[in-house]
Amino acid sequence: MAVEGGMKCVKFLLYVFLLAFCACAVGLIAVGVGAQVLLSQINQGPTPGSLLPVVIIAVGAFLFLVALVGCCGTCKENYCLMITFVIFLSLIMLVEVATAIAGYVFRDKVVSEFKKNFQQQMQTYPKDNQTAVFLDKLQQEFKCCGAANYTDWETIPLVPKGRIPDSCCVNVSAGCGIKFNPKDIYTKGCIEMIGGWLRSNALVVAAAPLGIAFVEVLGIVFACCLVKSIRSGYEVM
Repeated sequence: MAVEGGMKCVKFLLYVFLLAFCACAVGLIAVGVGAQVLLSQINQGPTPGSLLPVVIIAVGAFLFLVALVGCCGTCKENYCLMITFVIFLSLIMLVEVATAIAGYVFRDKVVSEFKKNFQQQMQTYPKDNQTAVFLDKLQQEFKCCGAANYTDWETIPLVPKGRIPDSCCVNVSAGCGIKFNPKDIYTKGCIEMIGGWLRSNALVVAAAPLGIAFVEVLGIVFACCLVKSIRSGYEVM
């Protein structure tokens, strides 16, 4: 009876953790979507770093399905379903740890990609209206100007010569970048401003799956206890 009562407790706790896993799955999907949106805001077109959010979304969706399998296995006390749940949850945990490590390791790679992308887009600023709108939006949102600083625009053939985009102005108005006072514009470069923002957000993206992986360890332990009880022939209500 002591073992049976203990397994009832384990079964209840497993239900609680399965609900938590469903919430974590939704959270991972939200983090992945958020990361994808963030990367799309600073890069035009796909980049190697854009693969990471897709992996996080896929892991979140798969975790939700695995949690449903665990719920069914726990409710019916089905040995095969519980074994499947433990195996897949273990695999997800390994993928989450790998994703967290990749997010931390490649955070500088993302910044490097952004730097290269930004500098290339500066060259096409006078020719491509879509690129101009994109860079203007970045400079206004992050209160920056140019790649390293506002003098980077001196190498770009803007008309009239020597002007900077109006989006560099603290108070944007038509033609404010033609004859500008350094006190009235953003002097810090976008690489510095956006790069720091990217690094901090990359740590959040990396920490989310790693934190969930630690919680999943407890779920695996409880599931293994229930599997052992089912295999031993104890009746768990």
